[in-house]
Order: sequence, then C-alpha cells, then structure tokens
Amino acid sequence: MKNLLLIPFFLLVLKLNAQSLKGSRLPNLPDSIYSGKQGKFHVQGAAVDQAKGYVYFSFTDRLVKMDLDGNMIGSVTGFAGHLGDLDIADDGRIYGSLEYKSDAIGKGISKSLGIQNQHENGFYIAIFDGARISRPNMNAEKEDLLRTVYLKEAVNDYEAEVKSENETRPHRFACSGIDGIAFAPAPGSSMLDKKYLYVAYGIYGDTARTDNDHQVLLQYDISNWNKYGKQLSQDRLHHSGPNKPLEKYFVKTGNSRYGIQNLAYDSHTGNLFAAVYPGTKSQFPNYELFVIDMHQNAGDEQVSSGEQQIKVKTLPLLQSGPKDSATGIRGWHFKWGATGLCPLGDGSFYISHHSKDKEGQEQTTIHKYIWVGDEISAFILLD
Repeated sequence: MKNLLLIPFFLLVLKLNAQSLKGSRLPNLPDSIYSGKQGKFHVQGAAVDQAKGYVYFSFTDRLVKMDLDGNMIGSVTGFAGHLGDLDIADDGRIYGSLEYKSDAIGKGISKSLGIQNQHENGFYIAIFDGARISRPNMNAEKEDLLRTVYLKEAVNDYEAEVKSENETRPHRFACSGIDGIAFAPAPGSSMLDKKYLYVAYGIYGDTARTDNDHQVLLQYDISNWNKYGKQLSQDRLHHSGPNKPLEKYFVKTGNSRYGIQNLAYDSHTGNLFAAVYPGTKSQFPNYELFVIDMHQNAGDEQVSSGEQQIKVKTLPLLQSGPKDSATGIRGWHFKWGATGLCPLGDGSFYISHHSKDKEGQEQTTIHKYIWVGDEISAFILLD
C-alpha cells in the first residue's frame, strides 16, 4: 500500500523534471508541429531533418514537406500504394516503405482513390531527394525526385504458403508486407559504427496462427543501392533490388496487428524503438511499445513456420519497463507512436497525435516527449 501511495508523487517528480528540461533541449525545435489537413488517409510516419530545418510526413498516398513552423513547402502525390514509415539517411535523403498488394488494405486504398486495384504485389523502399520537393502536388511518377528499390525477400514471404495442422495458410510468418523502417548500427556494435537500413514486416493479427508472434526485421547495406534505384512506374512494377537482406532478425513480442508501424533508432540510448497496434491474443500482454536492445549481439533460436522449425537470428527486448509474468515479454502501454515516432538524439522524441476532423480530413500534431523508460512510464510530454 505504501508503494502505491508513492506513485502519484513519483509521477509528479517526473513531470517537474520534464518541464525543467523543456528549455534546455534542442532549443531550435518547437514543442509541437501541426501537419495541416491532408486528405482521407491517416498519417503513417514522420521524420525531422534538423540540419536543414524540415519535417516530412507520410499520409499513405502522399509525402508532405514542411518547415519547422508548420508551413507547407511541398508534397509528392499520386501514390496508388501504401507509403508508410519514414527515416532520413546520413546523406539527407528521405526513405519510406512503399507497398503494392491486393489484400484488404490494398483494395481499400484503390477503392478510396477510385483506381483499379493492382494484381501484382510489390514492396519497395522509396528514396526521396528532399531538395527537389519544392511545391505542392509534385507527381511521384512523372517528376525526377524519387527512386524505388524492390525488396524481394519481403515479397517472397508475403506470397509464400505454409502448411499447418493439415491446412495451407498464406503468407510465411504471416507477413502482410512492410512498414517500419530505421537506420541503425549492427547489433552489439558501437553507436558510432556504420548504420544499416532495417525494414520491419507487417504481421497479420490472425489469432488462430502460432507463427506470427515475432516481429521480423530485414537488415540491408545500402552503400551500393544506387545501382538498384528505379523511377516509380505503378502500371508496371519493377523488380530491381537486392536478392536477399544482409541479415534477417526475429524479435519475440507476441502478435501485434500489422506488425511494427513505426521503427526508430535513438542514438541517445543506442536502441531501436518499435511502436505497434496491439494484438488480441489473450496469452500475451499486447503492449503498444517495445524497445529492442541493440547493445547485445544477436542470438540463435528456433521459430515456427507452419509445421517447420527454422533456425533464425533473434534480437532481445530491453530489460526495462513492465514485465509480463507469464511470457517474460517487456514493453509499455503507450497510446501514441504507431503513426509517428521520431527520436531527436538527446533523449527527446517527436511523437504523432493523429486525428480526423468532422469532414473526415486526416491530420496530426507531433509533440515533444522525453524518454523515461521506467517501470511506470515510457515517455513524459514536454509541451
């Protein structure tokens, strides 16, 4: 009882500490940035270019570029697929996950846009030259500001079938495509070492499956990707890309609906943050936020794929925060982050608070938070 009485006091201290940090952390960045109303599809991710003073938002069928005061600079539109999470490479280019598929999500996007649904599946990394985004509604296919790289591994898993209990089920590892992306060093290496691109699978939330309880991350070395990048052609999807990833990692979190929505590397802690839509399997804690401990080397483990057991590389969760006693899984219940999670390098984050107005227009405001990561709280709001 005594410990319970201390909790409100502890939270007050955290809040006061956060307020005291408000003026000392990255003073050139505002406490919040509003995206403006951006159409019928919700925000998928955000990335801040601190060096050049821009913020980029993905709203499923468009990329939006704004200054840090919330003024529109330009946008890239015309995507008939699903533009997802964003990150910025060391060379300043903006990377985003891009899906074309014929499942319920793909058909829903096509119907909303009034176009014929694609019959071919294609998963890509879209690479934008932010300097060329100079006005609203620049066309994704017709203007020279975007290259795409095909991810064969993700397509293969999405299109594969697995046998389980005398049934044939679609999608190896319940892969629903790709979404979260981030640049981070290799597991167990120094934070100053070379960074690689990590791409997270979407994972279907089928409660009858047992092979969809891990997050899956593909790791790529992008140093030679210029040879793969092709201009986007949505009528004829290209297949130019690496034959396989450098590594493929699994993280035991329990199932989450559509996998990692936002993946973000925080250079302050040296860890990967993963924001998800919580799953519905009752045997798991169904957290919304997980932190992957990148200070440790990858391990070896057996995971199920239908009736097969496959040896894979695994990454551990950070041993901090609430712990589920039944599974040992650790994470946090945190409402925000699945539509935008952007570390700022000093222990603070921009986190998306998405909403929809009365006319159905989607919008978001990213708010500045400070990472806490203790047994009670994941973040404390700064603004």
